[in-house]
This record gives sequence, C-alpha cells and structure tokens, in this order.
Amino acid sequence: MMEDAGIEHTEGTYALLIQRYLDDSNLEMAFKLLVEMEGRGLTPTLETAEGVITLAARRRMPRLALELAENFEASSVRRLNIHVWVTCLVSSSECLYVGVISTSRACFNRHVFVTQKEGILHLWPKVTDELKVLPDEGCAIEVLHTAGRHGLPELAMDVLRVLKAIGADLREHHFAPIIESFCRTNQIKDALSTLSLIRQHNIEPNSDTAHPIFEAIRVNTDAVDAAWDAVEALHSEGQTVDVTTVNVIIQASVAQGDLQRAFGTYQMCSELNIKPTLDTYHFLLSGCIATRHRELGDRLIAEMKEAKIKPDARTYERLIVLCLTGETYEDAFFYLEEMKAENLYPPLSVYEAIIQRCVLEKDARYAVAVQELEEFGYTVSPELNRVILGQGEDRYRKNEGRRGQGGKS
Repeated sequence: MMEDAGIEHTEGTYALLIQRYLDDSNLEMAFKLLVEMEGRGLTPTLETAEGVITLAARRRMPRLALELAENFEASSVRRLNIHVWVTCLVSSSECLYVGVISTSRACFNRHVFVTQKEGILHLWPKVTDELKVLPDEGCAIEVLHTAGRHGLPELAMDVLRVLKAIGADLREHHFAPIIESFCRTNQIKDALSTLSLIRQHNIEPNSDTAHPIFEAIRVNTDAVDAAWDAVEALHSEGQTVDVTTVNVIIQASVAQGDLQRAFGTYQMCSELNIKPTLDTYHFLLSGCIATRHRELGDRLIAEMKEAKIKPDARTYERLIVLCLTGETYEDAFFYLEEMKAENLYPPLSVYEAIIQRCVLEKDARYAVAVQELEEFGYTVSPELNRVILGQGEDRYRKNEGRRGQGGKS
C-alpha cells in the first residue's frame, strides 16, 4: 500500500520491518532488509543495528556480527552500546574465532601484505582497554580456551590479569590454556615456568595440566633435551622447579622408549630440591614394563617406600603387570592379594593381564581369576574369551552354557 501510494521507506519504516524479523530470530530476512537499506542510501537506527548485530552474534556468526558493528560505527556518528561489543566477544570466544586475516593491497605500485585483526584479537583489547569493561569469568575462560587453541600466550596472560582484577578464584583450569598457548608457539621454558606459577597460587598441577608439554616434547630426543636445558636454566636463574616439570620429562622419555634417560632425570631430583611424587614412580614403572626391567622396578618400589609414598591402585596395577612380564610371575598374585588387603579395587586390566599370562602358561589359576573378575562386577570381554578358548580350554565356555540354562557353575 505504501508503494502504491508512492510513500518512500524511511529509517523508521525499515526499523519496524526489521524488528518484526528480529522478534522471530529470522536473521536472514533482517539482514536482507539491512542490505536493501544500504542500497537506498539509508542508515539503520541504533536500535536496529544493535538488534541485528546481537542476533548474528547469538546465532554463532561472530564474523558477520563484527563486520556489521564496524560498518555501522564507520558510517554513523552514534556509538554502539557496550553490551553489543561484549556479546560479540562472547560469540567469538565460543566459536574460537581469532580472525587474523592477511590481505594483499596495492601500495605505491607494489603489493604489500597487511594483517587485519578481527575476532578475539580485535574484540578483547577493544572491550578491556578501549571500553574499560571487565568481562565476567565465563567469558574470560572462553577467551582463554581460544588463546590456548590458537597459540596466543600474550592474550592468555592478559586474560589472567583480568581474572585477577575481577577477583576470580583461580584454579587449575585457568592456567592449563596458558600452558597450551606456550607449547603451541614452542615456548617450552615459559610453559615449564607456568607450572611453578600454578604452585605459587596454592594449586597443585598434575599430569593433565602438563599434557600439552608432554605432547610438545615427546616428538624426539632433541625436544626432550631442550626441555631439560630449560629446566636447568630456570634452576640457575633461581626459580623454583616444580616436580611436575621433571615428571613430564620422565613421561616423554618413557614414551620414546628411553628408560635410561627417564631414570637419569629421576636421579636429578635431589639436585633440583625436588621430592618425587606418585606420578614420578608411575611413569618410571611404565617404562620398566615396556622394557621388562623387573629389577629396576623393584628398586623403584623400595625407594618409594623409603620416601613414605603410599601406593594406590595404579601403582599395584603397574607392579602386577611388571611381574607378569618376567619368566616367573608368582609375585603378581602376591601384589594382587596385597592390593585387596589395602581395600583397593583391582581394575579390570589387572585381571585381564593375569588371565592372559595364565592361559599362555596353561596355568589353571586363570579360572580363579575369571571368578574374581566376575565377583567384582566385571564381564569377560569377547577378546579375552577368545584367548581362553584359543588355548583348547573349553571349561569356561561350558560353564557359561550351564549358567544360561540356570545350572550352577
């Protein structure tokens, strides 16, 4: 009717039309009308622009939302409200959108590459520095994850600064992305130093915290050597070296099959004023299992007892498996009984390892292990059952048949 009457659309007309689609969360039609406005030389109202930008951000389209926000402020004297920029920041962090774009531009008859910062790299300083807004902890954590994923340690450290400013109760998950960001840029020394920083905040780092370091240095021996050089540099600089630092180097050495290097690193603990932890012995025992080095395993257990470190279920698991790698394996049963006496729940993997070795040696005690396995609520896997039956033993299969018929086994 307006078109028939020759009445031109105004900013107010488009504002009403666009709002109708915004109420239905129809971003596509709202954006279409916005483009139509631009074609007619009209500028959307502040409320209209904010509505479309906010909807785009909430629809997980942070790049579109940011482009609309920048275009509006470039063509209007009015500024967007702070909450719009914060919404764009939240959307970008949720989508892990960093937005570093390299473009080629002609300049003085030659092409130059220009780096444009969009996404998190643009929004974080705009919100925190330019607009003087401190995001909440949830938004900050999302930005931290983005920084960790894309290897942006400077951004990660700035987020940590903001977290301290808002009084957040710092935990392990606040520091883990920082370590990841250092590792992705091969700044291993800084990543190792962060482990000590975590301890300074009365937080105990663990092997999960140091996992990005492990992934970074396990690639070859040169990477492990470089990590150890970083440890020595930190120590010579007077910085406290955290035990998790030594543990991750031991873990990487074991992963490379270099038990000698792992044990040598363990022996350096006293020079670094470090007390080994249960994880230290677990990693070393894993190396002993891989190399079938029972004597070294016994020595480690003796030293662990001297250090008054109480074994847990994982310790006994490794001990039992290590015993099963030797020519004689009677101690595996001894440690299993000791484990149960300590009221520790034997994992399924322990029984599977015992059963496989007993079946291989034609040791009838495999049936006792199967019975215990079931008493603990586990189920014999098809693979393990094939191992049992593959050695010509059909007793277990017959027992299973009687169980199915309601008989006693």
